[in-house]
Formats: sequence, C-alpha cells, structure tokens
Amino acid sequence: MLTNSRMPKRLNSNGLKWVAIIAMLIDHGALVLIENRILGGPFHLMAAQTSPYIAMWWKVDVALRLIGRLAFPIFCYQIVEGFVHTKDWKRYAWRLFLFALLSEAPFDMAAFNTWFYPRYQNVYFTLLLGLGAIGAIRRYEKETIPWKQAGAAVLCCGLAQVLKTDYGAFGVFFIVLLYYCRSNIRKQTILGSIALAWEVTAPLAFIPIRMYNGKRGDKRWKWFFYLFYPVHLLALTGIRMILP
Repeated sequence: MLTNSRMPKRLNSNGLKWVAIIAMLIDHGALVLIENRILGGPFHLMAAQTSPYIAMWWKVDVALRLIGRLAFPIFCYQIVEGFVHTKDWKRYAWRLFLFALLSEAPFDMAAFNTWFYPRYQNVYFTLLLGLGAIGAIRRYEKETIPWKQAGAAVLCCGLAQVLKTDYGAFGVFFIVLLYYCRSNIRKQTILGSIALAWEVTAPLAFIPIRMYNGKRGDKRWKWFFYLFYPVHLLALTGIRMILP
C-alpha cells in the first residue's frame, strides 16, 4: 500500500479523470465486446474449461476487467474532492442526477442488451447517493449530532441497495469513508485499500490518487468528462452491433 504523501504530485483533476475514464473504457470494452458479444454473457467459466477459443477470450476479459477496477475508486475520490471544493454541492448533485438519467438507457443497452432494464442502475446514481450522504453528513457535523450523520449514510446506502445501483451500498459507503478520511492521506489510503481488497487490483487506484496535486485543470474539459460515460457506452454498443 502506498501511503507516502511525498509521492510526485503530477496529476491535476483532469489528469486523474483521464486515468479513470481510460480504465473505465477498458473495463466496459471487455464487458460489451468480449463478455456480451464474443462470450455471449458473463457466465462463461464452464465454457472456458471446454473450449480453447473461449478460454483465450475469458483470460483476456479477466485481465481487462482487472485493469478496469481502478476506475471506480478514482471517481469516488473525485466526488469527495468536488464536494469539498464546490460552492454549491446541491447544484453538483443536480448535474449528477441529470447525467444519471441520460446514461441509464445507454448503460442498459451496453450491459443488458435492452434499452430498459429496471433491475440495475448505472454508476451515476451511486455517485449521486454518495454525494447526498456526505452532504447530509456535513450538515449534521455543524450540529454535532452523530446519529443523524450515521442515519444519513445508512439511508443512502440502503437506497443504493434497493435501487440496485452499480456497486450498491458499498459504493456509497466507500465515498463516505473517503470523506471522513480526507484530512489524513495515510489513513485514507490504508482504510480505502482494505475496503477495496475484494477487487484485488482496485487498491492500485490509490497510486494515481496520491499523485493528485489538488489543482483543477482546464475547465473546458468539464462537460467532456460528464458526457464520456453515456457516449462511450453508446459507441461500444454500436461496435458490438456491427461485429460479425
């Protein structure tokens, strides 16, 4: 685990987001083009044991998905950073909500091959609930009412689980964890890595996170990063459809 605050601070906010979206593109490319097209679905382990062709693609899929595990922790970290530095976190929440709605059909089509799949929601909803949780926590921090802070976090975790958002309650919990540990880099890295250990490569996300220099970067990229999620899902779906 990397906990050294003296790591070279070479990434501004935009650079950190680039790391995340590239990892996400690799991850979703494996999901959409390998799992859902070449392998015909995520439950292909038995087929991999009987077919050398399937076994090869299954190994490629696993490798790419392991790279993709770096994306979510970085997005969660960016939610905390955005919340801490924004002048109006509720406006920030409305943007996340808008793009959650905009992304749902592309997400459903990419992941489940249908434009409407109510049993699982895209990651923007998870990030939104995480933002809501830390927004409520900050409000009750001022009132020094610990049980209300806990209640807000539990409520948002519960909503994520009921709505079946990507990463569910864990995603909201992880955002809350990063928020509580924001003033202690070592503690944030250690506890965050432990929380992510179930995804093997996910703790490596703290390498680029610890290289973050606290600077925002060019504002002109703002909407590109918001739009990348639904647009890249539509692009991958289009490629899947034209594959022979």
